[in-house]
Amino acid sequence: MIIDSLPNAAKYYGLHPNFKKAFEYVAQNDIANLEEGAYEIGEGLKLIVIVGEGSTREESIKGFECHDKNIDIQISIIGPETFAWKPREKCINPNGDYSEERDVRFFHDKPDMFFEIKEKQFTILFPEDVHSAMIASGLLKKIVIKVKI
Repeated sequence: MIIDSLPNAAKYYGLHPNFKKAFEYVAQNDIANLEEGAYEIGEGLKLIVIVGEGSTREESIKGFECHDKNIDIQISIIGPETFAWKPREKCINPNGDYSEERDVRFFHDKPDMFFEIKEKQFTILFPEDVHSAMIASGLLKKIVIKVKI
């Protein structure tokens, strides 16, 4: 897991071939005014704009998840947004089977920690990062970029 601010995004270009493309798309487009929905922004890159009311920690961790085939870059546009997190190696209580179609695996485990990102900050969540999001007491707008591994 990585937490940082958009001006520092270039530091992470070397971690995956598509990170540079993803962050350049964010820098070159008016992401604050993108309509809610999903956009293909390049081969192996899908951008999803989410707008919604935040939820409680208890509600959010019902969707405690990780992915096998994608890395999430989650960027706050209207926040702050709190995330729950735990390393996958410590999760022992699966909540159903892995969904190949949705690339998601859920867990009943409790998070090890919570962290917050503010507007123009991001987190990069790798397959080993079990997480849930959208924890807030107001309206959130965010971008999730799915980076195919």
